[in-house]
Amino acid sequence: MGITLIFLVFLVVVIAVIAVGIGIYNGLVRSRNTYKNAFAQIDVQLQRRFDLIPNLVETAKAYMGHERQTLEAVIAARTAAQSGLAAAKADPGDAAAMAQLAASQGQLNSMLGRLMAVAEAYPDLKANQNMMQLSEELASTENRVAFARQAYNDAVMGYNNRRETFPANVFAGMFNFSTAALLDIPLEKREQVREAPQVQF
Repeated sequence: MGITLIFLVFLVVVIAVIAVGIGIYNGLVRSRNTYKNAFAQIDVQLQRRFDLIPNLVETAKAYMGHERQTLEAVIAARTAAQSGLAAAKADPGDAAAMAQLAASQGQLNSMLGRLMAVAEAYPDLKANQNMMQLSEELASTENRVAFARQAYNDAVMGYNNRRETFPANVFAGMFNFSTAALLDIPLEKREQVREAPQVQF
């Protein structure tokens, strides 16, 4: 009878350890899926932003014929930002992909700011209904991108906290749950992105 009791206690302990392990593993998977879903929301908003930019440039082109360099710079920055997004979509949370995305988005923000600053010099363009509507939609999309980025960063922080705490860190190492990177502006780009664009006439 003593051996049976010891065996039952051992069996209960083994089952409890397995259940805890399954719970920890499933929690890590849920956390990883949460930040990947949060990144998908960023993707949706950035795609919307990318779709608005050619219309904005086309509208501005009619009024800003001699500002061709600015318009081309916006389109080039959009293309680079799309490439950065494609790299990040392939592996959300990868540090290099997130850095590339942040840098390309920062450059696009800078070029859009420059376009808007130059557009201020064209009263007819500022008064154009299509330009006003596109500018408003772009500003609204920028706000949605900011909220989506915050949600993504919160989800990444939750995932990273979960994978770094004991005993989840043991399972994270065993099952290759790697650290996810935040979507943040790189240090060397922060001042450039936050400064107002310099416009000279």
